[in-house]
Amino acid sequence: MDKKVVNRKSNEAKKNLLEEKVISISKVTKVTKGGRHFRFKADVAVGNRKGLVGIGTGKANEVSEAIKKAIQAANKNVVKIALIDNRTIPHEETGKVGRSVVLIKPAKEGRGIIAGGAARAVLELAGVKDIVAKSLGANTQINVAKATLSALQSQRTPEHIAELRGKKVEEL
Repeated sequence: MDKKVVNRKSNEAKKNLLEEKVISISKVTKVTKGGRHFRFKADVAVGNRKGLVGIGTGKANEVSEAIKKAIQAANKNVVKIALIDNRTIPHEETGKVGRSVVLIKPAKEGRGIIAGGAARAVLELAGVKDIVAKSLGANTQINVAKATLSALQSQRTPEHIAELRGKKVEEL
């Protein structure tokens, strides 16, 4: 029982260290027989700027409640990203979600994050410092953020590839 309590505390401690960034807030309307019913939808990205990042969506009658729900959903979906020298990604990759396509490329040291909107928010919170990102398809903000995250998730380090092949990194 003591281990479960410790694990919960460490998970809560991790969640407290994550920064949040609101990607978008939109007003959603449901038309009923009695009239229009308005709610708010919030999309949020969370991360620790050291390789952990997540995206979440929340809906509620008030903006602040929607943001809280989105943060909770994002904390549940946190994933670890492969970084090289804690500043860039191992290789070029494309991520697709819906009709949104995001191309990410590693950049030289000191170049900074060259990306816009939702892709920039996800990359900053992931802790990537030098990268070039380009949105090629539809510009729906939540889909661009998810496509960026899927491209980051599909990154493979030389150590990972060597492990899959059963070789040492030097043999590659």
